[in-house]
Amino acid sequence: MKRQVLFVDGYNMIGAWPILEQLKKQDKLADARDTLLFMLSNYAKYEGIEIIVVFDAQFVPGIQQTYREFGVTVIFTKEEETADTYIEREAAEKINPLTHVRVATSDMAEQWIIFSKGALRVSARELYKKLKESEKKILADAEDYKFQDYRRNSPWSGDQLERLQKVFNELNND
Repeated sequence: MKRQVLFVDGYNMIGAWPILEQLKKQDKLADARDTLLFMLSNYAKYEGIEIIVVFDAQFVPGIQQTYREFGVTVIFTKEEETADTYIEREAAEKINPLTHVRVATSDMAEQWIIFSKGALRVSARELYKKLKESEKKILADAEDYKFQDYRRNSPWSGDQLERLQKVFNELNND
């Protein structure tokens, strides 16, 4: 099976996803970034995808860095480098016969460029829908898991419970 890599234009998602856009409008950009990373981490773990979220230095100048947060790789580009430029370069390097690369952005020009390099594109809306579908699956699987080994919470063994049931039935017949 091919390794799945998803590059995400972070600020593009923040501007497109309702809860993140609301945080941005409230001047809580750091909270919006953290929420995005948390949401993507659940999706990445459940779907088995490597996610790389790229933020350009336009909003946080001079802090070029790479780190992992919630199991997601986070990149702040160097000053004057856009997320688009970084994603184009890195996506092209990761594409090989064993790696399936997708790029999440709603920037139409960026979509054409990464598509020409061999990566597939995912719009912000499509990724949001996939993420929500994944959340529903996670909840359903959690519910199934909860009842998978469900048994009565009792200190009694099955044999003891059978004998108690027989005694109960005998007492009710009297």
